[in-house]
Amino acid sequence: MTIDGTTGTMTRRALLGAFAATTLTAAPTFSNAAGILRGAGDIRRIRMFSGRTGERIDMIYWIEGTYIKDAVKEVNYFMRDWRTDGVKSMDLRTIDVMAAAHNLMDANEPYMLLSGYRSPKTNAMLRSRSKGVAKNSLHMQGKAADLRLSTRSVGQMARAASACRGGGVGRYSGSNFVHLDCGVVRTWGS
Repeated sequence: MTIDGTTGTMTRRALLGAFAATTLTAAPTFSNAAGILRGAGDIRRIRMFSGRTGERIDMIYWIEGTYIKDAVKEVNYFMRDWRTDGVKSMDLRTIDVMAAAHNLMDANEPYMLLSGYRSPKTNAMLRSRSKGVAKNSLHMQGKAADLRLSTRSVGQMARAASACRGGGVGRYSGSNFVHLDCGVVRTWGS
C-alpha cells in the first residue's frame, strides 16, 4: 500500500487495497460474501455497541464508491461524546479503517466503542485524570476511536488496524483497548 509521504495520510488506492484484501480474506464465509454473491457490489459496514449508552449500530455506510449520507449521520451520532451529547462529523477515513480492520479479523462480534468524538471539555476532564490523554487529541477532531473486542486480543486488533496503514494505532493492553486514528501512520503502546 502507498502512503502520501507529505501528509502521512492513506491514499485512495491504499484504502481500496485494504478493502480488497478484506474481501478476499472474508470470501470463504457465506455471511461475509452474501452481498457480493447477490450482486450488491462493494460495501462497507460498521458494527458497534456502546456500554455507556446501551446503543447498538449495524450499518452499511458505503456502497460501490458512495457514502450513504443518512448512514454516516447515524454513525456520527453513535460516536458522539456521550458525556456532553456533542456530535461531530467523524472523519470517514477513521470509519473506513475501523471497518477494514474488523473485516481483516473476520470478527462476528461488534466493536465496543469506548470513545469516539470527545468535546474539548471531556478531553480536558479525562486528561486531568490520566497522563495517557493527549492535550490535542484527534478524538476532538472526530479522527479517532478507542475500541475493544472480547473475542480478539489487543495485539490482534492492533495488527489488523496497522495492516490498513491508515493512521495511528495505539495498544492499551492494561486497559484492554486499541486506539486508532486517521492521523500520521505510527504505532505505540504494548
